Amino acid sequence: MKKFLLAILYCGLTACASPDVRLYQNAEPKLNLPQYFTGTTDAWGMFQKRNGEVVKRFHVEMLGTQHDNKLLLDEHFKYDDGSTQQRIWTLIHQPDGTWHGTAADVKDVAIGVVAGNALHWKYTLLLPIDGTTYEVHMDDWMYLVDDQSMLNRASMSKFGFEVGQVTLFFKKRS
Repeated sequence: MKKFLLAILYCGLTACASPDVRLYQNAEPKLNLPQYFTGTTDAWGMFQKRNGEVVKRFHVEMLGTQHDNKLLLDEHFKYDDGSTQQRIWTLIHQPDGTWHGTAADVKDVAIGVVAGNALHWKYTLLLPIDGTTYEVHMDDWMYLVDDQSMLNRASMSKFGFEVGQVTLFFKKRS
């Protein structure tokens, strides 16, 4: 019985593990965050519960600007139920090569690593639902497809259990 419980605990812990972003270090085209996000970018996405049910679809219009050593991303969300939201990210490239990001609805600091065509973010999102704000862990992956297109898939978890996923497609305006 003890071995069985240890096996279940191990499986539960490894289920939350992500691949190492360095797996993509040779993937082309190389992702340069300021280069991709400076200017206007559109994104279309959806939120799915862990059972796969789509519960929300949305469009994002994003304006990226650079000021000093900062990349600012001003995101405007429009959801399929007519509601709207704004999130402003401040991203700063660190001397160790990582990216640190802050936003009003992100607890502490988001930490991101770029390798090849991929960006891997980890952060805690403060998610308001029906008058209560939940802290949801985001395991967020972005993959540059070409100079204009990017795919994004994020797993959302609470207490180590996946509660849903967010999928987006980004298209940079010419």
